Amino acid sequence: MRTRLAELRKKNKLSQAELADKVGVTRQTITSIETGKYIASLPLAFKLARYFDLNIEDIFIPDEEDL
Repeated sequence: MRTRLAELRKKNKLSQAELADKVGVTRQTITSIETGKYIASLPLAFKLARYFDLNIEDIFIPDEEDL
């Protein structure tokens, strides 16, 4: 699974810690999602999508083998 989280965060001039605070997780969680070491839970994916006013699919892009 690929993610546009880092791109969106930087576009909105947010640090990892600021974004983490806004969605109720730790900075380490945001780092792990951005580096692909962790796949966001569905509730967290919804929070991130809601925060950026996007659909989940606009942030998280499944690889072909994930479909």
